[in-house]
Amino acid sequence: MISIIGSGRVGATTAALFMISEVDTRINLIDIVEGLPQGEALDLNHTAAILGKDVKIKGSNNYEDITGSDIVVITAGLPRKPGMTREELAAKNAEIVSTAAENVKKYAPNAIVILTTNPLDVMVAVLYNKLKFPRNRVIGFSGVLDSRRMAFYASQYLNLSPSAITPLVLGQHGENMYPVPELSFVYGKSLKSFLTEEQYSKVVKDTINAGADITNLRKFSSNWGPASGLTVMVNAIRNDRKTALEASVLLEGEYGIKGVFAEVPIILGKNGVEKVIEVDLNSEQKEKFAKSIEAIKNNLKQVPESYLK
Repeated sequence: MISIIGSGRVGATTAALFMISEVDTRINLIDIVEGLPQGEALDLNHTAAILGKDVKIKGSNNYEDITGSDIVVITAGLPRKPGMTREELAAKNAEIVSTAAENVKKYAPNAIVILTTNPLDVMVAVLYNKLKFPRNRVIGFSGVLDSRRMAFYASQYLNLSPSAITPLVLGQHGENMYPVPELSFVYGKSLKSFLTEEQYSKVVKDTINAGADITNLRKFSSNWGPASGLTVMVNAIRNDRKTALEASVLLEGEYGIKGVFAEVPIILGKNGVEKVIEVDLNSEQKEKFAKSIEAIKNNLKQVPESYLK
C-alpha cells in the first residue's frame, strides 16, 4: 500500500499517475482539509473505472489510515507563490513536515518515505531528524526533476530526445543548484561539447529557473513534473529496479560532505537508497558543489532548532 500525505495539486496529480501506472493496487490520499482527499479519491476511482485500472484510491483526514504503508510520499506544505523562493518557505513548512513525520513514525514505521516539500533539502533534514529512520529510507525528491529539466533544455539545441542525455545536477534543489553539463553525457560524449558557450549558459540558467518560470507563468508551482518523477521513484522501489537517478539524500562522507542532505546520483531499489554514486569532480567542480552545499547550510539556519533535533 502507498500513502500520499497532502492532497493538493502535487498530491492529487501523483495519485493519478500512480493509478495510471498501477504501481500499487491501493493508494491512500491523506489531508487535513475535510472533503478534499475524499473528493479527489472519488474522482480518481471513477477515472480508474474508465481506464480499466484495478486500483482502489481512498481519501481520508485520519493519519491512522496510513497504517501498513510500505511507501509514504509527503507532498504536504505551503506552495511557492510568484516571486517567492523555495528558501522563504523554510520556517513555515517545517511544522507541517514535522507533524507528518510524527504520524508516519507512529503508523508506518517500516515505510520508505519520499518528501517533496520545499525548501526540499532542508525539509528532508527535518523529516529525517523527526523520523529517526535509517538514511536509506528517507529520501528527498528533487534530483529527478532538476536533472530531467536540464536534459529537456539541452535537447532543444541538439535536436534529439531528452532520454538520450544522462544529466547531472548536484547540491541544492533551489536557486543555488549546480547543473553540470560537462559531466552530463550523450553516449559517452560530454554534453558541454555539443553546446556553444551561450547555449551552455542558457541551459544552466533555464534549469535553475525552471520552477520559478512555471510559477510566474501560471501563478502556481509545478505539479506534473514532480508527480512524474515520484512515479519513476516509486516504481523503482516497488519493482526493485535498481534505477540510477538523482535524489536528495543524507551524505555521510561522500563527496567529502557529512551530515547534509543534497542532490546526488543514487541507485534506488526495494530498500530505498541502495547506493550513493560518487562522481569524480575536479577542483573547480568541487568548489561549485561546495558553494551549493553552503547555501543549504545557510537555509537550515532559518528553521527553528527544535525541528532539527
